[in-house]
Amino acid sequence: MEFCKYRRYVYFCAGSSSFKKLLSLILIFIASLYFSGVIVRIKSFFSGRKGPGILQPVYDYLRLFGKGTVYSRTTTPIFRLAPTVYFSSVLFAAFLVPFGRSKGLLSFDGDFVMFACLLAVGKFFMILMALDTGSSFEGMGASREALFSLLAEPAFFILTGSFALLTGHTSFYEIYSSFHFSGPASYALAVLAGFVLLLLVSVENSRMPVDDPKTHLELTMIHEVMILDNSGFDLGLILYAGTLKFAVYGALIANFFMDHSLPYYLLIPVFFAIQTLSAIVTGCVESFGVRFRMSHNAQFIFTLTSVGLLIFFGVLLTM
Repeated sequence: MEFCKYRRYVYFCAGSSSFKKLLSLILIFIASLYFSGVIVRIKSFFSGRKGPGILQPVYDYLRLFGKGTVYSRTTTPIFRLAPTVYFSSVLFAAFLVPFGRSKGLLSFDGDFVMFACLLAVGKFFMILMALDTGSSFEGMGASREALFSLLAEPAFFILTGSFALLTGHTSFYEIYSSFHFSGPASYALAVLAGFVLLLLVSVENSRMPVDDPKTHLELTMIHEVMILDNSGFDLGLILYAGTLKFAVYGALIANFFMDHSLPYYLLIPVFFAIQTLSAIVTGCVESFGVRFRMSHNAQFIFTLTSVGLLIFFGVLLTM
């Protein structure tokens, strides 16, 4: 009986054109509320600790949103503007992500290029923010962030360009709608694509094995050293933007494995199942993996580009 009520409700909502455009964004926001919490719980489980609740990161963000912000006298308005731009860039990138037969709020030819550019703008302002403090430590973190982001971009464009070549389309919605599982090769391509996207977002958010978010040793930090001078509402925006970015990439992964011919009341649970699985895999990687030496991070990121090239050659063989 409860399942029937849920199915009728989803059918009613899915019938609204305005709701269809918002559906992907709503699901991404819901997934972002527990994504980081699942990662923390997995890491706590494997380390033999009870750990906080799954929603504890949400409570931390709300606590930060309610606090005041302290600004250094040496900073310029760029420092105050950067957290908002960073969060807005991730939010607008989420507008481009479709869900099933529903387009994102924004959908057009070549929107995956816009997706990468939006994230790059946010990262650019974060780098400016770190340099604006005048701190040599934050400048060191900013230079590392810029280098690793530069090295990660080819993997993303090779990956999306390969599927654009395979499907003959250049927008996220049309690529996912045209991609069908027709044999072992297509399954292998989808798994490799999910693997690359999951590790790319780890690089984007400076997580293991590129960076350890728990370390506070200035000589080894990347992202954490960039936000040492942020506090209150601005710090909450930055931290939540990272969680939202995880959910956005998780949505990209989920779209590869969802059968778009299924009704919405089945697609939604599949979406959350894949998001949860992505969080669990990330937690396992951070639990059993070790942080690479700083000099090995570039080699690791280039490995993602190599896997992207493998997907490209696989697409050429299946065409």
